[in-house]
Amino acid sequence: MTDATRTIEEKWDLTYRHAAGPVVSHFYDRLQSDGVLVGRRCPQCTRVLVPPRSFCDRCYVDTEDWIEVGPEGVVETFTVVYREFQSLPEPPYAMAYVRLDGADTAILNYVRGLDLREPVAAAAALRPGTRARLVVDEPQRRQGRITDFWFELLP
Repeated sequence: MTDATRTIEEKWDLTYRHAAGPVVSHFYDRLQSDGVLVGRRCPQCTRVLVPPRSFCDRCYVDTEDWIEVGPEGVVETFTVVYREFQSLPEPPYAMAYVRLDGADTAILNYVRGLDLREPVAAAAALRPGTRARLVVDEPQRRQGRITDFWFELLP
């Protein structure tokens, strides 16, 4: 046995396709057609889940009502990426979980319009509690995908 730590390098190149189901499909349909984000309300605990789920992960009951959320919210947590990853944008870029107004859970997406060249300043700007706004792409560019929207920090 050796005291050296072994490093194993692997390369993954995966393409996958998954069924969104009726709840997530409705979420993307509303995003594409109306430019809004919607969540689902749990009839038991009344939380609004965004992204929407067909059942409440706390109460284990089917969700019911569709609730429009946003267009602003609060940063719950974030990351700034400075290393390149295959199939992702060229770094640096920031991503944040934002709990939109009217929602009880947060949704992850890119944060644009922020100078990320200085990591300490970027982290200070993105600190939890910072207000952000939802920005939805132009109607003709929307594809009914998560990339149809992003966040920008409010002044």
